[in-house]
Amino acid sequence: MRLRFRLLPSDDRFFALFNQSAMNTAECARRLSDMVKDFEDLDTKHNLVVDCERRGDQLTTEILQRLDSTFVTPFDREDIHALAEELDDVVDDMLAVSDLLRLLSIEAILPELEEQADLLVQMGDQTVGLMGRLQSMRGTGPFLKAIDQLETEGDAVYHRSLGRLFSGEYEALEVLKWKDIVQAMEAALNTVENISDVVESIVLKHA
Repeated sequence: MRLRFRLLPSDDRFFALFNQSAMNTAECARRLSDMVKDFEDLDTKHNLVVDCERRGDQLTTEILQRLDSTFVTPFDREDIHALAEELDDVVDDMLAVSDLLRLLSIEAILPELEEQADLLVQMGDQTVGLMGRLQSMRGTGPFLKAIDQLETEGDAVYHRSLGRLFSGEYEALEVLKWKDIVQAMEAALNTVENISDVVESIVLKHA
């Protein structure tokens, strides 16, 4: 067992900020899922997603400012920066989905989009659990595995959605609209996996 000693204490506030960012991600996923499953009052639901995106920006700014001013960090600076950026990107991705739903005048939901939204909520919850293990760097395995499995399911749903769109069931304009939306949702699912990849890298470095 390798022991690590520090001459100076590190700033553990980073862990609290990452936890808050993960919880904001999970909340944003729930709000987007609500929007996907019920098109009533889209503007109000969109604004709730916007609130999460703005909260994500605030948290990212605080993390990066703290990184600039902290002498001793709990793990590598580049990893802190990478994790902060991925957590920021995922709420941006979700906002992109919300923007498209509101702007493209969607009338009837694509079934696969609901499945994607459900997977995103589950991945958000797993990310909260994963981030809660970051400080101890123990017990991350089940969360990493769950996120990986959910992202794989998301890939299958995405490919199935493309199969449906190009089956002839939809008019050309509807195909274009839905293709953009499911691609944007797939991007959000992929970014959650990117978050888990950064955490896995951090844990491996400190094992």
